Amino acid sequence: MKIISANLNGIRSAQTKGFFDWLLTVDADIICLQELKADLSVIPSELLNFNGYHCEFHPAQKKGYSGVAIMSKHQPDQIIIGLNNLEIDNEGRYLEFCYGKLSVISLYLPSGSSGEDKQQKKFRFMEYYLPILQQQHAERDYIICGDWNIAHQEIDLKNWKGNLKNSGFLPEEREWLSTLFAHGYTDSWRHLYPEDPGYTWWSNRGQAYAKNVGWRIDYQIVSANLRDKLISASIYKQQKFSDHAPLIMEYSL
Repeated sequence: MKIISANLNGIRSAQTKGFFDWLLTVDADIICLQELKADLSVIPSELLNFNGYHCEFHPAQKKGYSGVAIMSKHQPDQIIIGLNNLEIDNEGRYLEFCYGKLSVISLYLPSGSSGEDKQQKKFRFMEYYLPILQQQHAERDYIICGDWNIAHQEIDLKNWKGNLKNSGFLPEEREWLSTLFAHGYTDSWRHLYPEDPGYTWWSNRGQAYAKNVGWRIDYQIVSANLRDKLISASIYKQQKFSDHAPLIMEYSL
């Protein structure tokens, strides 16, 4: 099974840059999208019904902001929209497709980089979500795809020394991921490629992309039973659709 996770930084922008043309060549089973920046009224109809996929969109209430989606070749048994948390759900940050005992999730954690109020919102999300993750782990198999907005280790960002006090690499954020992994979840990319940085996001400032001064903040995190199902992973950089690059994972499912 091939699963793609991609933060689009605007679904309409990504369409104009060829993202959906590229998807037609990749033949993914499931596509998890984040940061749609569009509500259903302005998303092109050909994307709402993309290429025969079963599509579900969870946009934010605020126009031009956040939002997640899943497109799947396989019709889900159940679709879960949101986390039963008004602050999170109003911003369109969680969508889940259920297949038997397997769940595939498109997740978009807040960024705290634009101010202390945003960082506190991010911390509230993390505090609310961790007990859910810990409980879920015992009940089902999970593949959680998305922009987690946290680089876990020094290898996961180029300029780690200069970002020790910045959102996305704060000790509390890194420890939160460590707690998650200690509970049995696996960082798929790092499990497969312990020494490959695997950057997925680059700042638009300076020449970060050209110089590969990046961060790895997009993950496919899996529950314990799926660790041995990981086959391969890649990051697609031949075309630039967004400030993030698509993360492609293959599973023996």
